[in-house]
Amino acid sequence: MRTASITRTTKETNLSVSLSLEGGEVTVSTGIGFFDHMLTALAFYAGWELNLTVKGDLEVDGHHTVEDTGIVLGQALREALGERKGIRRFGSAFIPMDEALCFTALDFSNRPFLVFDAPLPQSMIGDYDACLTVEFMRAFAHNSGLTLHQKCHYGANAHHITEGLFKSLGCAIKEAVQIKGDGVTSTKGVL
Repeated sequence: MRTASITRTTKETNLSVSLSLEGGEVTVSTGIGFFDHMLTALAFYAGWELNLTVKGDLEVDGHHTVEDTGIVLGQALREALGERKGIRRFGSAFIPMDEALCFTALDFSNRPFLVFDAPLPQSMIGDYDACLTVEFMRAFAHNSGLTLHQKCHYGANAHHITEGLFKSLGCAIKEAVQIKGDGVTSTKGVL
């Protein structure tokens, strides 16, 4: 079974995540409504079962909560993938959200990297600071061993752009983690 459970406690956050790549119920509670919405969409489109709870220092702001969630969720995904044997490895998806068009391309290469090209025209989306999207994506990519490229081709609404990025990430992950064989998808024989 491709599953993982991780807890992480710091002076800023207390996180608990249980992840299954085989699907199931999604429950997310971070204290930031819009971020809960984005993580739920990510898990749904990735085909995950996810139980994620975060208690963060929201009296400061959302930064620690969002970044630490990316760290722990990335670690859980890395653990659930194990040696990555048989996975398709690559995935990509375009997602339109009303006026916005977002794209994600990724590679579970074990060589973490992020290219993020998605200007967000409004600074706040409810109680979520829009600039935290790139912080989540960076932490998630680096901790899961993911080469991640994301681009908003166009859009005028930060809510729609951010949602397109999270949904395209989920769709691309679902494609990339499909089991297509029994060996490692690499000419080197290892990821």
